[in-house]
Amino acid sequence: MSLTPDQHAEIAALRDHSSPTRRATVPALEVMLYEALPVLDHGFVRVIDYMGDDGAVVQAARVSYGRGTRKTSEDAGLIRYLMRHRHSTPFEMCEIKYHVKLPIFVARQWIRHRTANVNEISARYSILDREFYLPAPENLAAQSAVNRQGRGAVLEGEAAAQVLDLLRSDAMRTYDSYAWMLNEDADGEPVDPSRPGLARELARMNLTLNTYTQWYWKTDLHNLLNFLSLRADSHAQYEIRVYAEAMLESVKAWVPLCWQAFADHRLGAVTFSAGMLAVLRRMLAGEAVEQPGSGLSKREWAEFMTALGR
Repeated sequence: MSLTPDQHAEIAALRDHSSPTRRATVPALEVMLYEALPVLDHGFVRVIDYMGDDGAVVQAARVSYGRGTRKTSEDAGLIRYLMRHRHSTPFEMCEIKYHVKLPIFVARQWIRHRTANVNEISARYSILDREFYLPAPENLAAQSAVNRQGRGAVLEGEAAAQVLDLLRSDAMRTYDSYAWMLNEDADGEPVDPSRPGLARELARMNLTLNTYTQWYWKTDLHNLLNFLSLRADSHAQYEIRVYAEAMLESVKAWVPLCWQAFADHRLGAVTFSAGMLAVLRRMLAGEAVEQPGSGLSKREWAEFMTALGR
């Protein structure tokens, strides 16, 4: 992760400042506030602000005036009920805002989740940093032969070295061309006064998708958990999964009761279709069921067997 001295100073200044408030705060998340959690080689996730806590979810569900006097175990039971039965609106009462630095190709996958407020750095107005994502050797894999969205065996030896060299050299070469077309130094003055620079909004189109971008991403807890249930899953692409895993740490600190319910009923759970449930009942009744007579497709059967650990 690359933070400039100015950015470190800004984070330190923010963390040194505190404001009195009557609203609910969460000490464990306050400790993390503004800190950059490193992700990939140059990326990070930072919690910038938040609203609400576990109590806000309970308060909304009960539509009560105050935070109530019930025991934590009762609050936990209600939250688990809400999570188990997929009630959504009480979880929408909590919101969180992140500052994320991520490769452009990850951002384009992430933006498909259209349930957040997003403001991304604009390369029409700003010059992007000379930073690119290069996979670690253990994440450099061939295309899967059985899954169009997945990876196969890890590349090794000369093939791996050639791919990494191409990724690095292409990114550096296109950034050099981007900088040449801009014709601007750090102060915005022409590098070569004898020629005009190309408009930033045009020069940016030459950059590779592993170039880093940044955005502020604000969402409510309900939609954040939907995002994390998909992107923290073991089948998610590695480069977005590690961002989800970093965000999970902030959720654990922020709303521990909601986090535990989510871990139990979403992350650690499986869903059976009506057909799968019918087959399971037949199995429990002692019937030996095989795929051809199950009514499930081969793919459904494979997923069903995986869920049962068979």
